[in-house]
Amino acid sequence: MKIKWYGHAAFIVTASDGTSVITDPYTPETSGYQPIPDHPDIAVTSSLNDSFHDRSDLIGGDPIRENMLEVARNGGEKEIKGITFKAIESSEMYEHPEHEPDKCAMYRWEMDGISIGHMGDVGNPFTPEEVEFFKGIDVFLALAGDVPTIRLPDLRQVIYQVQPKLVIPMHFRTLRYIPRNTLWIESFLSHFNDSDVDFQGDWEVELTKDDLPESTRVLVLTHAL
Repeated sequence: MKIKWYGHAAFIVTASDGTSVITDPYTPETSGYQPIPDHPDIAVTSSLNDSFHDRSDLIGGDPIRENMLEVARNGGEKEIKGITFKAIESSEMYEHPEHEPDKCAMYRWEMDGISIGHMGDVGNPFTPEEVEFFKGIDVFLALAGDVPTIRLPDLRQVIYQVQPKLVIPMHFRTLRYIPRNTLWIESFLSHFNDSDVDFQGDWEVELTKDDLPESTRVLVLTHAL
């Protein structure tokens, strides 16, 4: 599979058979990242009303558009084009610095035998149920910018409990990100040993099940847009 990071919480994950999933598309005008040009088979979002996470309407082509918060509220599981998505309801930061917190979803799915988890826009320490939801995950797309999402010490605890094979950080401050309300990637990386961190130097990585490390490593991508 290939995993490409557009910026913020938006990725495109493409399986070896060409099936592709875009996660949490943003609004270019407010996020600072460029419009997403790709036309996936599936576009999933984690929020009902967050312009940084719910703009599947801006994705071109004719993808199946699915909101994972609705999936979480309707049984927690849905099959789309042969892929089973699982979702759990959560919340933005209870003491959000900018607005009243909204509900959001975290979700996971599997392609090419690799399980992928996305944290959506969660802002609080994980409950035991949320930790259990991500157990056994291979690739963890992790919110790495601190407030207004989960605080970094709490995130480090989640990673320790879940023990994913690969952590790909997202939702941190970059030169394109307009709001400037998150931390730079160095703050997240300070919670790991340098020997456990790799820099791809690109916005895309190609993985097979055999490529996954035996113990947790962090892989930092460059945003594509």
